[in-house]
Amino acid sequence: MHQRVPLALIAREWTRIGVVGFGGPPVHIALLRELCVERRGWIRAKDFEDGIAAANLAPGPASTQLAILTAWWLRGTWGAVVGGLCFILPGLVLILALAALFLAGDPPLWVGGAAAGAGAAVAAVAVQAGARMAPGSFRHAAGRGARARWACYLAAGAVAGVLLGPWLVVVLAAAGLVEVAVRRRAAGRRTAPAGRTPGAGAEPAPAAEPGGARARGARLRLWLLLAAVPLSAAAAGLSALTWVAYKVGALSYGGGFVIIPLMQADAVDGYGWMDDGEFLNAVALGQITPGPVVQTVAVVGWAAGGLAGGLLAAAVAFGPSFLLVVLGGGHLDRLRRSPVAQGFFDGAGPAVIGAICGSAIPLALALGHAWQFGVLALAGLLLALGRGLVATLLLSGALGVAAALAGWPVG
Repeated sequence: MHQRVPLALIAREWTRIGVVGFGGPPVHIALLRELCVERRGWIRAKDFEDGIAAANLAPGPASTQLAILTAWWLRGTWGAVVGGLCFILPGLVLILALAALFLAGDPPLWVGGAAAGAGAAVAAVAVQAGARMAPGSFRHAAGRGARARWACYLAAGAVAGVLLGPWLVVVLAAAGLVEVAVRRRAAGRRTAPAGRTPGAGAEPAPAAEPGGARARGARLRLWLLLAAVPLSAAAAGLSALTWVAYKVGALSYGGGFVIIPLMQADAVDGYGWMDDGEFLNAVALGQITPGPVVQTVAVVGWAAGGLAGGLLAAAVAFGPSFLLVVLGGGHLDRLRRSPVAQGFFDGAGPAVIGAICGSAIPLALALGHAWQFGVLALAGLLLALGRGLVATLLLSGALGVAAALAGWPVG
Protein backbone atom coordinates (compact mmCIF):
# COMPACT_ATOMS: atom_id res chain seq x y z
CA MET A 1 0.00 0.00 0.00
CA HIS A 2 1.47 3.34 -1.01
CA GLN A 3 1.48 6.36 1.25
CA ARG A 4 -1.04 9.17 0.79
CA VAL A 5 0.86 12.37 0.03
CA PRO A 6 -0.50 15.95 0.13
CA LEU A 7 -1.17 17.49 -3.27
CA ALA A 8 0.94 20.54 -2.39
CA LEU A 9 3.95 18.33 -1.77
CA ILE A 10 3.38 16.47 -5.06
CA ALA A 11 3.13 19.81 -6.85
CA ARG A 12 6.38 21.05 -5.33
CA GLU A 13 8.43 17.91 -5.93
CA TRP A 14 7.16 17.14 -9.44
CA THR A 15 7.73 20.79 -10.44
CA ARG A 16 11.34 20.50 -9.19
CA ILE A 17 11.86 17.42 -11.35
CA GLY A 18 10.26 19.20 -14.31
CA VAL A 19 12.66 22.14 -13.89
CA VAL A 20 15.93 20.20 -13.44
CA GLY A 21 15.09 17.20 -15.65
CA PHE A 22 17.58 17.83 -18.45
CA GLY A 23 18.76 14.74 -20.31
CA GLY A 24 15.60 12.84 -21.18
CA PRO A 25 13.97 9.70 -19.73
CA PRO A 26 17.04 8.22 -17.93
CA VAL A 27 17.37 11.41 -15.88
CA HIS A 28 13.62 11.64 -15.19
CA ILE A 29 13.50 8.03 -13.99
CA ALA A 30 16.54 8.52 -11.76
CA LEU A 31 15.04 11.67 -10.20
CA LEU A 32 11.67 10.00 -9.59
CA ARG A 33 13.32 6.97 -7.99
CA GLU A 34 15.55 9.12 -5.80
CA LEU A 35 12.48 11.04 -4.58
CA CYS A 36 9.85 8.32 -4.23
CA VAL A 37 11.92 5.28 -3.25
CA GLU A 38 15.19 6.41 -1.70
CA ARG A 39 14.57 9.77 -0.07
CA ARG A 40 10.88 9.71 0.88
CA GLY A 41 10.14 5.97 0.94
CA TRP A 42 6.69 6.55 -0.55
CA ILE A 43 6.92 3.66 -3.04
CA ARG A 44 8.58 0.25 -2.70
CA ALA A 45 11.52 -0.41 -5.02
CA LYS A 46 9.80 -3.42 -6.62
CA ASP A 47 6.64 -1.41 -7.31
CA PHE A 48 8.71 1.35 -8.88
CA GLU A 49 10.52 -1.12 -11.17
CA ASP A 50 7.17 -2.62 -12.18
CA GLY A 51 5.94 0.89 -12.93
CA ILE A 52 8.91 1.49 -15.24
CA ALA A 53 8.20 -1.74 -17.11
CA ALA A 54 4.49 -0.95 -17.49
CA ALA A 55 5.16 2.63 -18.62
CA ASN A 56 7.59 1.39 -21.27
CA LEU A 57 5.12 -1.17 -22.59
CA ALA A 58 2.19 1.24 -22.77
CA PRO A 59 1.91 3.55 -25.81
CA GLY A 60 3.07 7.09 -25.11
CA PRO A 61 6.14 8.86 -23.65
CA ALA A 62 7.43 6.49 -20.96
CA SER A 63 8.98 8.94 -18.49
CA THR A 64 5.89 11.17 -18.59
CA GLN A 65 3.65 8.19 -17.90
CA LEU A 66 5.90 7.11 -15.04
CA ALA A 67 5.67 10.59 -13.51
CA ILE A 68 1.88 10.52 -13.80
CA LEU A 69 1.66 6.92 -12.54
CA THR A 70 3.77 7.52 -9.42
CA ALA A 71 1.71 10.59 -8.55
CA TRP A 72 -1.47 8.56 -9.13
CA TRP A 73 -0.24 5.91 -6.71
CA LEU A 74 0.29 8.59 -4.07
CA ARG A 75 -2.93 10.60 -4.43
CA GLY A 76 -5.24 9.08 -7.03
CA THR A 77 -6.72 11.03 -9.92
CA TRP A 78 -5.92 14.49 -8.56
CA GLY A 79 -2.39 13.39 -7.79
CA ALA A 80 -1.97 12.21 -11.38
CA VAL A 81 -3.31 15.48 -12.78
CA VAL A 82 -1.25 17.71 -10.48
CA GLY A 83 1.93 15.65 -10.71
CA GLY A 84 1.72 15.24 -14.48
CA LEU A 85 1.07 18.92 -15.14
CA CYS A 86 3.84 20.04 -12.79
CA PHE A 87 6.24 17.64 -14.49
CA ILE A 88 5.33 18.83 -18.02
CA LEU A 89 4.69 22.57 -17.68
CA PRO A 90 8.18 23.95 -16.83
CA GLY A 91 9.73 22.52 -19.98
CA LEU A 92 6.66 23.38 -22.04
CA VAL A 93 6.75 27.05 -21.04
CA LEU A 94 10.46 27.24 -21.85
CA ILE A 95 10.22 25.46 -25.19
CA LEU A 96 7.31 27.66 -26.34
CA ALA A 97 9.28 30.78 -25.40
CA LEU A 98 12.27 29.51 -27.37
CA ALA A 99 10.01 28.58 -30.29
CA ALA A 100 8.78 32.17 -30.44
CA LEU A 101 12.41 33.33 -30.60
CA PHE A 102 13.82 30.72 -33.00
CA LEU A 103 10.86 30.72 -35.40
CA ALA A 104 10.50 34.50 -35.58
CA GLY A 105 10.32 35.91 -39.08
CA ASP A 106 13.62 37.77 -38.67
CA PRO A 107 15.46 36.41 -35.63
CA PRO A 108 18.70 38.02 -34.42
CA LEU A 109 21.86 36.79 -36.18
CA TRP A 110 23.16 34.95 -33.12
CA VAL A 111 19.85 33.14 -32.70
CA GLY A 112 19.96 31.91 -36.30
CA GLY A 113 23.53 30.75 -35.78
CA ALA A 114 22.73 28.93 -32.55
CA ALA A 115 19.79 27.19 -34.22
CA ALA A 116 21.85 26.15 -37.26
CA GLY A 117 24.66 24.83 -35.05
CA ALA A 118 22.48 22.86 -32.65
CA GLY A 119 20.35 21.58 -35.50
CA ALA A 120 23.45 20.27 -37.26
CA ALA A 121 24.12 17.92 -34.33
CA VAL A 122 20.67 16.36 -34.29
CA ALA A 123 21.50 13.54 -36.74
CA ALA A 124 24.34 12.42 -34.46
CA VAL A 125 22.00 12.56 -31.47
CA ALA A 126 19.53 10.30 -33.29
CA VAL A 127 22.21 7.70 -33.98
CA GLN A 128 23.36 7.82 -30.36
CA ALA A 129 19.79 7.42 -29.09
CA GLY A 130 19.27 4.31 -31.19
CA ALA A 131 22.70 2.87 -30.38
CA ARG A 132 22.09 3.19 -26.64
CA MET A 133 18.80 1.31 -26.90
CA ALA A 134 19.98 -1.47 -29.21
CA PRO A 135 22.14 -3.65 -26.88
CA GLY A 136 19.45 -4.07 -24.22
CA SER A 137 16.81 -4.81 -26.83
CA PHE A 138 19.06 -7.38 -28.53
CA ARG A 139 19.83 -9.16 -25.26
CA HIS A 140 16.09 -9.39 -24.60
CA ALA A 141 15.61 -11.31 -27.88
CA ALA A 142 15.89 -14.94 -26.79
CA GLY A 143 14.68 -18.19 -28.28
CA ARG A 144 14.78 -19.91 -31.63
CA GLY A 145 15.11 -17.40 -34.44
CA ALA A 146 14.40 -14.45 -32.11
CA ARG A 147 17.62 -12.61 -32.87
CA ALA A 148 17.27 -13.11 -36.61
CA ARG A 149 13.75 -11.65 -36.42
CA TRP A 150 15.12 -8.82 -34.25
CA ALA A 151 17.60 -7.94 -36.99
CA CYS A 152 14.85 -8.03 -39.62
CA TYR A 153 12.59 -5.74 -37.58
CA LEU A 154 15.54 -3.37 -37.02
CA ALA A 155 16.34 -3.25 -40.73
CA ALA A 156 12.70 -2.71 -41.68
CA GLY A 157 12.43 0.17 -39.24
CA ALA A 158 15.65 1.75 -40.53
CA VAL A 159 14.49 1.62 -44.15
CA ALA A 160 11.07 2.97 -43.18
CA GLY A 161 12.69 5.79 -41.18
CA VAL A 162 14.55 6.87 -44.31
CA LEU A 163 11.86 6.37 -46.96
CA LEU A 164 8.32 6.20 -45.58
CA GLY A 165 7.80 9.33 -43.49
CA PRO A 166 4.32 9.28 -41.90
CA TRP A 167 3.74 5.68 -43.10
CA LEU A 168 6.43 4.52 -40.70
CA VAL A 169 3.71 3.67 -38.19
CA VAL A 170 2.49 0.89 -40.51
CA VAL A 171 5.91 -0.79 -40.38
CA LEU A 172 6.09 -0.50 -36.58
CA ALA A 173 2.65 -2.05 -36.18
CA ALA A 174 3.43 -4.79 -38.70
CA ALA A 175 6.63 -5.75 -36.87
CA GLY A 176 4.71 -6.08 -33.62
CA LEU A 177 1.92 -8.12 -35.18
CA VAL A 178 4.35 -10.47 -36.92
CA GLU A 179 6.11 -11.18 -33.63
CA VAL A 180 2.78 -11.87 -31.90
CA ALA A 181 1.81 -14.30 -34.69
CA VAL A 182 5.17 -16.10 -34.54
CA ARG A 183 4.93 -16.54 -30.77
CA ARG A 184 1.35 -17.78 -30.92
CA ARG A 185 2.28 -20.34 -33.52
CA ALA A 186 5.25 -21.51 -31.45
CA ALA A 187 3.09 -21.71 -28.33
CA GLY A 188 0.50 -23.75 -30.23
CA ARG A 189 3.15 -26.28 -31.24
CA ARG A 190 4.36 -26.61 -27.66
CA THR A 191 0.90 -27.11 -26.14
CA ALA A 192 -0.37 -29.61 -28.77
CA PRO A 193 2.32 -32.27 -29.37
CA ALA A 194 1.81 -34.86 -32.10
CA GLY A 195 -0.44 -37.79 -31.20
CA ARG A 196 -2.14 -36.00 -28.35
CA THR A 197 -5.52 -34.37 -28.33
CA PRO A 198 -5.16 -30.68 -27.51
CA GLY A 199 -6.17 -30.14 -23.93
CA ALA A 200 -6.14 -33.83 -22.98
CA GLY A 201 -4.61 -34.29 -19.55
CA ALA A 202 -3.85 -30.62 -19.34
CA GLU A 203 -4.39 -28.47 -16.33
CA PRO A 204 -7.95 -27.22 -16.03
CA ALA A 205 -8.50 -23.79 -17.46
CA PRO A 206 -8.30 -21.10 -14.81
CA ALA A 207 -11.52 -19.64 -13.63
CA ALA A 208 -12.56 -16.35 -15.09
CA GLU A 209 -10.93 -13.46 -13.37
CA PRO A 210 -13.25 -11.73 -10.91
CA GLY A 211 -14.52 -8.50 -12.31
CA GLY A 212 -13.28 -9.49 -15.79
CA ALA A 213 -16.33 -8.06 -17.54
CA ARG A 214 -15.99 -4.86 -15.54
CA ALA A 215 -12.29 -4.64 -16.43
CA ARG A 216 -13.02 -5.16 -20.12
CA GLY A 217 -15.66 -2.46 -19.96
CA ALA A 218 -13.20 -0.08 -18.33
CA ARG A 219 -10.63 -0.76 -21.05
CA LEU A 220 -13.24 -0.22 -23.75
CA ARG A 221 -14.23 3.14 -22.24
CA LEU A 222 -10.55 4.07 -22.05
CA TRP A 223 -9.90 3.45 -25.73
CA LEU A 224 -13.13 5.19 -26.74
CA LEU A 225 -11.98 8.25 -24.81
CA LEU A 226 -8.55 8.10 -26.41
CA ALA A 227 -10.15 7.89 -29.83
CA ALA A 228 -12.42 10.82 -28.98
CA VAL A 229 -9.44 13.18 -28.60
CA PRO A 230 -8.55 13.43 -32.31
CA LEU A 231 -12.14 13.00 -33.46
CA SER A 232 -13.35 15.91 -31.34
CA ALA A 233 -10.58 18.16 -32.60
CA ALA A 234 -11.27 17.13 -36.18
CA ALA A 235 -14.87 18.20 -35.74
CA ALA A 236 -13.60 21.58 -34.57
CA GLY A 237 -11.57 22.02 -37.76
CA LEU A 238 -8.17 21.24 -36.18
CA SER A 239 -7.70 17.81 -37.71
CA ALA A 240 -4.23 18.13 -39.28
CA LEU A 241 -2.30 19.42 -36.28
CA THR A 242 -4.34 17.28 -33.89
CA TRP A 243 -3.67 14.10 -35.84
CA VAL A 244 0.08 14.78 -35.98
CA ALA A 245 0.20 15.51 -32.24
CA TYR A 246 -1.94 12.49 -31.41
CA LYS A 247 0.39 10.17 -33.33
CA VAL A 248 3.35 11.67 -31.47
CA GLY A 249 1.74 11.11 -28.07
CA ALA A 250 0.31 7.68 -28.74
CA LEU A 251 3.23 6.17 -30.68
CA SER A 252 6.32 7.49 -28.91
CA TYR A 253 7.00 4.28 -27.00
CA GLY A 254 10.60 3.09 -27.11
CA GLY A 255 12.05 6.57 -26.63
CA GLY A 256 11.06 10.09 -27.55
CA PHE A 257 13.29 10.11 -30.62
CA VAL A 258 10.84 7.96 -32.55
CA ILE A 259 8.75 11.11 -32.98
CA ILE A 260 11.32 12.49 -35.44
CA PRO A 261 10.47 10.29 -38.42
CA LEU A 262 6.81 10.41 -37.41
CA MET A 263 6.72 14.21 -37.45
CA GLN A 264 9.20 15.27 -40.09
CA ALA A 265 7.23 14.28 -43.20
CA ASP A 266 4.01 15.77 -41.80
CA ALA A 267 5.43 19.05 -40.51
CA VAL A 268 7.80 19.75 -43.43
CA ASP A 269 6.53 18.00 -46.55
CA GLY A 270 2.92 17.19 -45.82
CA TYR A 271 1.64 20.48 -44.40
CA GLY A 272 4.54 22.90 -44.93
CA TRP A 273 4.37 24.32 -41.41
CA MET A 274 8.18 24.57 -41.25
CA ASP A 275 11.21 23.94 -43.44
CA ASP A 276 13.92 21.37 -42.82
CA GLY A 277 16.13 23.79 -40.90
CA GLU A 278 13.31 24.85 -38.60
CA PHE A 279 12.44 21.22 -37.94
CA LEU A 280 16.03 20.52 -36.93
CA ASN A 281 15.81 23.50 -34.58
CA ALA A 282 12.63 22.05 -33.06
CA VAL A 283 14.34 18.74 -32.35
CA ALA A 284 17.36 20.51 -30.84
CA LEU A 285 15.09 22.59 -28.58
CA GLY A 286 13.39 19.40 -27.40
CA GLN A 287 16.80 18.07 -26.35
CA ILE A 288 18.21 21.12 -24.56
CA THR A 289 15.10 21.96 -22.54
CA PRO A 290 14.01 20.07 -19.41
CA GLY A 291 11.13 17.65 -19.41
CA PRO A 292 10.12 14.99 -21.96
CA VAL A 293 11.51 15.09 -25.51
CA VAL A 294 7.94 14.74 -26.81
CA GLN A 295 7.54 18.46 -26.08
CA THR A 296 9.20 18.99 -29.46
CA VAL A 297 5.67 18.69 -30.86
CA ALA A 298 4.85 22.02 -29.21
CA VAL A 299 7.36 23.74 -31.52
CA VAL A 300 5.65 22.15 -34.51
CA GLY A 301 2.34 23.36 -33.11
CA TRP A 302 3.74 26.88 -32.75
CA ALA A 303 4.87 26.82 -36.39
CA ALA A 304 1.40 25.64 -37.44
CA GLY A 305 -0.69 28.00 -35.34
CA GLY A 306 1.27 30.19 -32.97
CA LEU A 307 0.77 29.94 -29.22
CA ALA A 308 -2.66 28.33 -29.56
CA GLY A 309 -1.21 25.71 -31.90
CA GLY A 310 1.65 24.96 -29.50
CA LEU A 311 -0.69 24.53 -26.55
CA LEU A 312 -3.11 22.40 -28.58
CA ALA A 313 -0.31 20.13 -29.83
CA ALA A 314 1.02 19.64 -26.30
CA ALA A 315 -2.45 18.93 -24.88
CA VAL A 316 -3.24 16.34 -27.54
CA ALA A 317 0.20 14.68 -27.32
CA PHE A 318 0.12 14.34 -23.54
CA GLY A 319 -3.62 13.77 -23.13
CA PRO A 320 -3.48 10.02 -23.85
CA SER A 321 -0.88 9.55 -21.09
CA PHE A 322 -3.18 11.12 -18.48
CA LEU A 323 -6.18 9.10 -19.65
CA LEU A 324 -4.18 5.89 -19.77
CA VAL A 325 -3.04 6.23 -16.16
CA VAL A 326 -6.21 7.70 -14.64
CA LEU A 327 -8.59 5.27 -16.34
CA GLY A 328 -6.32 2.28 -16.83
CA GLY A 329 -3.63 2.52 -14.17
CA GLY A 330 -4.96 -0.53 -12.39
CA HIS A 331 -4.48 -2.57 -15.58
CA LEU A 332 -0.90 -1.50 -16.38
CA ASP A 333 0.63 -4.35 -14.43
CA ARG A 334 -1.64 -6.79 -16.25
CA LEU A 335 -0.45 -5.28 -19.54
CA ARG A 336 3.15 -5.86 -18.47
CA ARG A 337 2.41 -9.56 -17.90
CA SER A 338 0.38 -10.03 -21.10
CA PRO A 339 2.15 -12.34 -23.62
CA VAL A 340 0.40 -10.55 -26.49
CA ALA A 341 1.58 -7.13 -25.31
CA GLN A 342 5.09 -8.45 -24.69
CA GLY A 343 5.20 -10.00 -28.15
CA PHE A 344 3.93 -6.87 -29.86
CA PHE A 345 6.46 -4.59 -28.21
CA ASP A 346 9.28 -7.08 -28.68
CA GLY A 347 8.58 -6.84 -32.40
CA ALA A 348 7.86 -3.13 -32.61
CA GLY A 349 10.74 -2.21 -30.28
CA PRO A 350 13.60 -3.13 -32.67
CA ALA A 351 11.71 -1.47 -35.53
CA VAL A 352 11.52 1.70 -33.42
CA ILE A 353 15.28 1.57 -32.82
CA GLY A 354 15.90 1.11 -36.54
CA ALA A 355 13.61 4.03 -37.37
CA ILE A 356 15.43 6.28 -34.92
CA CYS A 357 18.80 5.43 -36.48
CA GLY A 358 17.40 5.66 -40.00
CA SER A 359 16.01 9.12 -39.32
CA ALA A 360 19.62 10.38 -39.12
CA ILE A 361 19.89 10.20 -42.93
CA PRO A 362 17.08 12.64 -43.83
CA LEU A 363 18.15 14.81 -40.91
CA ALA A 364 21.71 15.01 -42.24
CA LEU A 365 20.49 15.60 -45.79
CA ALA A 366 18.47 18.55 -44.51
CA LEU A 367 21.67 20.44 -43.62
CA GLY A 368 22.21 23.32 -46.02
CA HIS A 369 25.77 24.56 -45.36
CA ALA A 370 29.17 22.88 -45.51
CA TRP A 371 30.25 24.06 -42.05
CA GLN A 372 27.26 22.27 -40.52
CA PHE A 373 28.66 18.90 -41.60
CA GLY A 374 31.80 19.71 -39.64
CA VAL A 375 29.66 20.41 -36.57
CA LEU A 376 27.80 17.13 -37.18
CA ALA A 377 31.07 15.18 -37.31
CA LEU A 378 32.33 16.84 -34.12
CA ALA A 379 29.04 16.14 -32.33
CA GLY A 380 29.21 12.49 -33.38
CA LEU A 381 32.76 12.21 -32.04
CA LEU A 382 31.86 13.84 -28.72
CA LEU A 383 28.84 11.59 -28.22
CA ALA A 384 30.89 8.51 -29.13
CA LEU A 385 33.42 9.53 -26.46
CA GLY A 386 30.65 9.67 -23.87
CA ARG A 387 30.24 13.43 -23.61
CA GLY A 388 26.88 14.67 -22.35
CA LEU A 389 24.01 15.21 -24.77
CA VAL A 390 23.06 18.67 -23.51
CA ALA A 391 26.71 19.79 -23.41
CA THR A 392 27.23 18.58 -26.98
CA LEU A 393 24.18 20.44 -28.26
CA LEU A 394 25.14 23.62 -26.41
CA LEU A 395 28.66 23.45 -27.86
CA SER A 396 27.21 22.91 -31.34
CA GLY A 397 24.98 25.93 -30.83
CA ALA A 398 27.98 28.01 -29.72
CA LEU A 399 29.87 26.98 -32.86
CA GLY A 400 26.87 28.08 -34.87
CA VAL A 401 26.93 31.49 -33.18
CA ALA A 402 30.64 31.79 -34.02
CA ALA A 403 29.93 30.85 -37.65
CA ALA A 404 27.21 33.49 -37.88
CA LEU A 405 29.42 36.19 -36.37
CA ALA A 406 32.18 35.23 -38.80
CA GLY A 407 29.84 35.91 -41.70
CA TRP A 408 29.18 32.31 -42.71
CA PRO A 409 25.69 31.50 -44.01
CA VAL A 410 23.22 30.25 -41.41
CA GLY A 411 19.81 30.71 -43.03
